[in-house]
Amino acid sequence: MSDAREALTRAHREEWARVVATLAKRFGHLGTAEDAAAEAFATAAERWPEDGVPPNPGAWLTTTATRKAIDQIRRESKRDGKHREARLVSSPAAEPVGAVDDDRLRLVFICCHPALAMEARVALTLRMVGGLAVPEIARAFLVQDTAMSARITRAKAKIAAAGIPYRIPSAADLPERVSGVLAVLYLVFNEGYLATGPGTAPVRDDLAAEAIRLARLLHELLPGDGEATGMLALMLLTDARRGARVSAAGELVPLDEQDRSRWDAALIAEGHALVRERLASGEAPGRYQLLAAVNAVHTDGDATDWMQVAALYDQLVCLDGSPVVRLNRAIAVGECDGPQVGLALVDALEPDLTGYHGFHAARANLLRRLGRTAEARDAYDAAIGLAGNTAETAFLQRRRDGLQG
Repeated sequence: MSDAREALTRAHREEWARVVATLAKRFGHLGTAEDAAAEAFATAAERWPEDGVPPNPGAWLTTTATRKAIDQIRRESKRDGKHREARLVSSPAAEPVGAVDDDRLRLVFICCHPALAMEARVALTLRMVGGLAVPEIARAFLVQDTAMSARITRAKAKIAAAGIPYRIPSAADLPERVSGVLAVLYLVFNEGYLATGPGTAPVRDDLAAEAIRLARLLHELLPGDGEATGMLALMLLTDARRGARVSAAGELVPLDEQDRSRWDAALIAEGHALVRERLASGEAPGRYQLLAAVNAVHTDGDATDWMQVAALYDQLVCLDGSPVVRLNRAIAVGECDGPQVGLALVDALEPDLTGYHGFHAARANLLRRLGRTAEARDAYDAAIGLAGNTAETAFLQRRRDGLQG
């Protein structure tokens, strides 16, 4: 029984997007694909404990989902006269691949339809392609689960009401959709690199690897797009540090304490080359290019040049003045100009970031450096209460427990 449950959990993580993408490509309807995939996983939950896990779970799920979709389409074609879908059942035609020939990347572009608001595109794609649960997506957006669930429901309803088909994006479609695609890939990568789900491993290698794979495909598809290049560089330079990010005891290791010999030199070299490529272009950098440049500074030499990092965040704030970006700038300024200056900048963000654990963790560190122990302990407690990553929680608890006085 437990083996079947573990296999089903692994299959959902690894196969959900593939099953949805395969069915959406064949039947031309995102809702049909998702419903059939959900039914297939529900059937697996009933049958695998009794019949055993099939040798190829992905193929089993795809076949089962296809049958579920055919049954659904036949019922609806009789009721609603959906002749096009009925023809697809009897004689599925091979569809040209168009501008994007990777099923999952195509599904990302399709979910990032310009008819949807940007946040709806990102949330829907994280659910459909990233396979993230609603609570995981809600944490990424810093909103409540119920609000995120309603947002995803509205996005699906809008797709259905507008009759938006599963259409292969043409080359002309790509530029207007790429910003949403980049936002999706970035959030999927972040959830993989520092997982927020309770009870999950602190790092979800599968999500991080899939985000990087799709980012590579996007870079190949749009080699002249600076932000696509910046996104890939950002992921590579961040992922290069993964081996040193969590200690053997399962505790997050902050950047200044990481063993740099454990960083992946090949990924760093590739990421630096992409950053230099964008600098040589002479074009003004976008958000992801600046974040990649920040990570290039972090991975250059034996210590971080915080003056460079602060200068890069000064540029980034002009493009993205979100509270989290301003928080990161405040942290960098605190490293350059001292904890008192950094704390003043962080405290100014409190109305926007009260529910964000990173805000309280940053305050706790600055208060600790200033010797304001009681306030630091309270800030650590607030951060621990909000943090979802097990490794990060362990680190924060050690820092809190190590306070003197």
